Amino acid sequence: MQRILFPLRHMRMRPSVIRSSPYSTDGAAVDIRSRLLTELKGSMKARDTFSSTTIRSVLSEVYSADKSSPEQKIDSPAIFSLIRKATSRRVDSAAQFTQAARPDLAEKEQREADYLSQFLPPLLPEAELDSILMEILHEQGPQVDPRKATGRVLKAFYAKVDRSTVDPSLVKRRAEELLSK
Repeated sequence: MQRILFPLRHMRMRPSVIRSSPYSTDGAAVDIRSRLLTELKGSMKARDTFSSTTIRSVLSEVYSADKSSPEQKIDSPAIFSLIRKATSRRVDSAAQFTQAARPDLAEKEQREADYLSQFLPPLLPEAELDSILMEILHEQGPQVDPRKATGRVLKAFYAKVDRSTVDPSLVKRRAEELLSK
């Protein structure tokens, strides 16, 4: 029995990857998980070990959070917060490596931090934070206990604004400053 081989050139499937910006003009929110996976596949195809290793480290944190959450998968704001934490860890590591006279490792950590920051949405400007906090302070009125007031202001703030779009330490600092006035 003779085997007949057909050329498969005409049957090759070339998937078209649509790379859209997470800040596209059509208003559709891009799922960060699918964006990370798409970038991972692209970097693996391009044999870019730096990008694929960096994305894999973040995805391992995402999968770990998926397993520990009561829901099936964590949502995009939680993934953004994981990426923010990973970025800040890398910036801190770069500073420590610089102090320890290891510029090669510091440069690597800084490159990873810069690479991961491209996946993050832009933070709200400080002026917009202040206007939202002032609005909340006017709604709540004067309060006696500053610690309770800070907690109430932050609770109302995060009810209005998504955590992934702000720096929590900056929000807390600005709320305390505005309450002290």
